[in-house]
Amino acid sequence: MPHLRSRRRPGLAVPLVLSLTASLCLLPTAASAAPLAEPVARAVDAPALAYVVNTTRPDHRTIGSVRKAIAAAGGTVVVAYARIGVIVVHSAAPGFAKAIRAVRGVRSAGATRTAPLTAAGATDEGPVQLMSERQAIRTRAAGAADGEPLEADQWNLRAIGADRAAKINPGSGRVTVAVIDNGVDDTHPDLAPNFSAAQSANCAGGKADTSAGAWRPYKSADSHGTHVAGEIAAPRNGIGIAGVAPGVKVSAIKVSDPVNGRYYPESVVCAFVFAADRGVEITNNSYFVDPWLYNCMDDPDQRAVVHAVNRAQLYAQRKGVLNLASSGNSNHDLDSGAIVDGSSPNDSTPAEHTVDPHRCFDVPTQLPGVVTVGATGVQNVKSYYSSYGYGVVDVAAPGGDRLYQIPDTPSRNGRILSTLPDGKYGFLQGTSMAAPHAAGVAALLKSRYPHAAPARLRALLKVLADNPGCPNSYDQNRDGTQDAVCEGGRRLNGFYGFGIVDALDAVD
Repeated sequence: MPHLRSRRRPGLAVPLVLSLTASLCLLPTAASAAPLAEPVARAVDAPALAYVVNTTRPDHRTIGSVRKAIAAAGGTVVVAYARIGVIVVHSAAPGFAKAIRAVRGVRSAGATRTAPLTAAGATDEGPVQLMSERQAIRTRAAGAADGEPLEADQWNLRAIGADRAAKINPGSGRVTVAVIDNGVDDTHPDLAPNFSAAQSANCAGGKADTSAGAWRPYKSADSHGTHVAGEIAAPRNGIGIAGVAPGVKVSAIKVSDPVNGRYYPESVVCAFVFAADRGVEITNNSYFVDPWLYNCMDDPDQRAVVHAVNRAQLYAQRKGVLNLASSGNSNHDLDSGAIVDGSSPNDSTPAEHTVDPHRCFDVPTQLPGVVTVGATGVQNVKSYYSSYGYGVVDVAAPGGDRLYQIPDTPSRNGRILSTLPDGKYGFLQGTSMAAPHAAGVAALLKSRYPHAAPARLRALLKVLADNPGCPNSYDQNRDGTQDAVCEGGRRLNGFYGFGIVDALDAVD
């Protein structure tokens, strides 16, 4: 599973917003681009790469002139999102990005991957722990008479009052949370009643495919998105589990590459635009855009990725969409000092390098206006893997902790139980599981306040959150060394942001 990150110290937020939004709306009028004199020939056996080209203005004249320059430079346009000034391109021409960056009307351009379009690979969040038949029997026997059959193992619902909130207001069917992920199995009996096919698509490659079932996982092992969807909106139908907001709708926007499972930038751009244009109210983003864990603004390719995805998610915000994302599973302090990343690029050969967290951003979670969510366990303590940082994490939510926070449930499993493809159920942990809990609470708030803009929903999530404050000690493995250092107080701190989300307060 992809990791994830977040925003930075409040004092640094304004420069970031300016640097990212300027690429779309704060630049002077651009002149028409002059095509290169001769089309650039494709080199023999040169690998084809995908690119994003960001224009200086989101208008048809600028887009049209840049398209001509793209063709002259040896590129093929896959799709042009004129309303945000982003063009997705394939090209095997050597030096394509450098040539296009010199074209008038182009703000930034860069490759979205380091491996050819046909490269194979694999992404994996780690093993999914299936619920055994013995666990299921034991859980059903311990279940409450008025709960779902497997709810006794859902300590996460009780941790944020979601079980009690459902009795007051389970959420409105007019609210849809889009799961931007590796697909959702909408045939699952615990997802089918609340699934919105009209707001679902496959965006892999950058162009939306809305044909029936295109949003489903490529294979059953691609369980991540289905698990996330169940956490958000599995209905209370007496079948298996319950979601945080069991009355709202959930849709699927698949962004995973069919060859290697990566979540490339052009696919995410498509997802945000599609969600906005299809009337989605909330998106859940439990991933980072591949292949770079952090995209640095001093790298022209990575800068173009930041610009492109930011334009798309800002477009969604302007259309009334609240975007939430997970903070990451590296136990990094994202507000202090340099970070050593040895995992990128993850589609070719990773190399250890040091990044500045104030100039290198996890996308989309560190983008302006995105709600960043850290993970907690059953004891309401930061999960051992959850990345953190003062002014970085906005809120926290149950994500599970299999090592140090073991619940008193029938399975005694510290992970999160949810839906899996093919009608199954299983346990996963990660900030990927925390974000959908916060998205579910946001959906309850949107149900209660249907006209609330994204900014108000963000504010409500924070003000209604319960902050346990920094722990006196965070030595999880008891080896005498602090595993992480929490800065801040009970109002705002690096472990929990403004606090752990509260479903009951959202409806009561």
